[in-house]
Amino acid sequence: MTPELWPDWMLGGMIGVIRRGVVFLYFLAAGALMLYGLNCYLMIGLFRRRRREAGAERRVVLEKAGDLSNRRDLPVVTTQIPVFNELNVVERVLRAAARMRYPPGLHEIQVLDDSTDETRERIDALADELRIQGHEIRVLRRNSRKGYKAGALAHGLKSARGELVGVFDADFVPPEDYLLRTVPFFLADDRTGLVQARWGHLNRRRSLLTRAQSIGIDGHFMVEQAARNWNGLYMNFNGTAGIWRRRAIEDGGGWHWDTLTEDMDLSYRVQFAGWRAVYLPEVVVPAEIPEDVEAFKSQQFRWAKGSIQTALKLLPPLFRQPVPVFQKIQAVFHMTHYLVHPLMLTLSVLALPVLMILEIGSAPFLFGIIAGALALSMAAPSALYLVSQQAAYSDWPRRMTALPLLVMVGVGLAVSNSRAVWEALIGRESGFVRTPKRGDREIKAYRIHLPWTSVVEIGVGAYCLFSLHIYLGAAKYLIGPFLAIYAAGFLFVGFLTLAQNLNLQR
Repeated sequence: MTPELWPDWMLGGMIGVIRRGVVFLYFLAAGALMLYGLNCYLMIGLFRRRRREAGAERRVVLEKAGDLSNRRDLPVVTTQIPVFNELNVVERVLRAAARMRYPPGLHEIQVLDDSTDETRERIDALADELRIQGHEIRVLRRNSRKGYKAGALAHGLKSARGELVGVFDADFVPPEDYLLRTVPFFLADDRTGLVQARWGHLNRRRSLLTRAQSIGIDGHFMVEQAARNWNGLYMNFNGTAGIWRRRAIEDGGGWHWDTLTEDMDLSYRVQFAGWRAVYLPEVVVPAEIPEDVEAFKSQQFRWAKGSIQTALKLLPPLFRQPVPVFQKIQAVFHMTHYLVHPLMLTLSVLALPVLMILEIGSAPFLFGIIAGALALSMAAPSALYLVSQQAAYSDWPRRMTALPLLVMVGVGLAVSNSRAVWEALIGRESGFVRTPKRGDREIKAYRIHLPWTSVVEIGVGAYCLFSLHIYLGAAKYLIGPFLAIYAAGFLFVGFLTLAQNLNLQR
């Protein structure tokens, strides 16, 4: 039976089902987004609740350890530096690793070099120079990039001398006292399996985009990581600027490369095995922030897809863990955080159909509920960022001027990150795409090539502008500001991506 021959009652029934489904999906997305927003407020409360007490506990550990510089009874530390075509930054990180203070003979540096360009020759020359200066440094190379970064770390671990294993990405610059400030926490507790430091920013002032990203990074490291760790919740290794107990890695099952976030995967498995993690916000390891929007989107795509892959992998064993329900709930929020992007995209796409379906003039209460949910969810991350800036910097008011741009960029990422989430859910595999780094002086331009998502982003932004026009024309002003933010975010990221793509093709 063709649709033209369907009875009116059947056609009307199907339309009614579709209309109710659209409204249900819209409210479901708004409610879920509100829950993630409310959890930001909870993180703020947990951070403030334990901040002073946790700080006092960390000071006690350092005071008891004293000066480690001349002690000979300390564990051997292996510092692993995974590298793939990092000509711009490899010298900086190797020299910084060599400058880290630790008793002679107890610190080994492993350069895990998978490079295919002139970075190889630069590493060999630097390694020879550092060996002459008395540093123990080994360059390890593989026949293939199997497992990417995780595979390189696993390969290096087989021959590592260290009982403790530090990991630094090539764009990080560990401070000289890094080992002296982290190793004491392994000495104080035999069940400590991981110590994570805070990321700093080498190039925060490079552009408005890097300033905005720095606020987002600080929110995670200053508030979220601290709140989780100090309140007995699961926290994650951030892939770099951390140091592991080798036995904890082995007890957790070692490095896996079936997700794009091998760091989150391993840190949860290690904690499932009974090991503890320690977070040190006072130990800051500066690093580069992606300087162009394509590199930033590529990084966020990898994190979004990898975290959802990790959630799919680890949620079943999480639910079997003998821990409080609250701890499990927070782990779910943590591993599935990137779901906020498809939720935002859903709201932006369905806003106009919902207006048409509900004829909101007769249902102002419903729009009030929607506006309230959106306000809570949109304001929550900004509140978390504000608290992080106040806690970390004395000049926080000046730094917060980049917040509006961060909000727009966060919204604009929804198209790219929604695709990442979808690929994770359907099990589509993709390779590990390294984020290009400029270094102190760019020697070589490393580029990435992303799908033409800018066209979709611009299209969604234009659609949000049209939806805003319809809402304002219908005098529905409560939802208008959110549609304006969505439109600005999608258009900004889309046009910026397009401009940079065109510039690269010249």
